[in-house]
Amino acid sequence: MKCLVTGGGGFLGREIVERLLARGDEVISISRSAHPEVEVLGARCLLIELNEGDALRRALAGVDVVFHTAAKAGVHGSRAEYWRTNVDGTRTLLEQCQRAGVPRLVHTSSPSVTFDGRDHVRASNDLPLAQKFLASYPESKAAAERLVLSAHGAAGVSTVALRPHLLIGVRDPHLVPRIIERAKSGRLRAVGDGRNEVTLCAVENAAHAHILAADSLAPASAHAGRAYFIGQEEPVLLWPWITELLSKLELPPPRAAVPAALAHGLGALCELAWAALGRTDEPPMTRFVAAQLSRSHSYDMAPARRDFGYGEIVSLAQATERIVASHR
Repeated sequence: MKCLVTGGGGFLGREIVERLLARGDEVISISRSAHPEVEVLGARCLLIELNEGDALRRALAGVDVVFHTAAKAGVHGSRAEYWRTNVDGTRTLLEQCQRAGVPRLVHTSSPSVTFDGRDHVRASNDLPLAQKFLASYPESKAAAERLVLSAHGAAGVSTVALRPHLLIGVRDPHLVPRIIERAKSGRLRAVGDGRNEVTLCAVENAAHAHILAADSLAPASAHAGRAYFIGQEEPVLLWPWITELLSKLELPPPRAAVPAALAHGLGALCELAWAALGRTDEPPMTRFVAAQLSRSHSYDMAPARRDFGYGEIVSLAQATERIVASHR
C-alpha cells in the first residue's frame, strides 16, 4: 500500500510512519522542515506546505491512503495562523486528494473540538462539537473536522476523523516534558479539586487506531464519515496520575491546588495582558488550560472498538514505565 503522512516527522506522524514501514508499506512523509531521521527509516520525505496545491497533487499521485496528522498546535497564538494551517491547509489537502483520486483519508482531529469548559465523563461519539471555544486551536480543529467529514464521498474519497487525547510516549515533546520542567522549577501547581477524570492515549495506541481505521475504510464502512475518540480504555484522575509519575521520577509533587475559578480568572487576565502587549509567546495561564487542568474530559472507546476494531496495544502502566525509563 502506498501511504502519505502529513507531519510525518511529528510525535504521532512518526509513529504512524514507523508502523507502516514495519509492515512493508511504501511511505511518503511531507512536512515543512527536514526530518532526516525519518528518511533513514525508509520513508520518502518531501518539504511541502499544506497550502502548496500543485506540489501536494504531485506527491499524491498513486497514493492509496492519506494520514493527515500535520497541524499547528498550542493553546495561544494568532487565530489567522491556526486557520491558515489547520483549516485552509486541510481544505487544500482534501481538494488535491479528490483531484488525484486518493480513495481514503484519515484525519487526526482532537477531543478539544467538543470541549466547552464543562465536565465530559466517558463521553461517546454523540457529544456535539462545542459552540464556543476558549482558544483558537480547538476552534480551528473543529472547522477542519467539519471539512473532512463533509468531504466523505466527494470524488470517491472516504474519510474518517480520529480524536486521540493527551498523547503520551517516549518522544513526547509537549505534555510530560512540560510537567517535568515545571516540577523541577517548583512552578507546578494543581488546579481544581483533584477529582477530574481524563483519558490519556499512548502514542502507540493512537497510531494503531489510525492504521486500523485506514485499512477498513470504504464508502459504506461503519466508521466512514464519522469522528471517534481514541485513548486508553480506562481513564485516570489527572492529578493523582501526575503525582505518581513525578514520584517515579523522584521529583516533587504538584504544589497546593489553585481553585478552578481563580485559575480561570488568571487565565483571562493573562490573555488580555498578552493581547495588549502584543506578545506572541504562551502566557503562564489561559482559560483553556485552566479548564483542561480542572475539568473532566474522559471518553468511551466502545464506538471505535465496535466500528473498526480498536483496542489498546500498550497499557497505561507500560506507557508510564517507558516514559519514566526514558527520562531517567
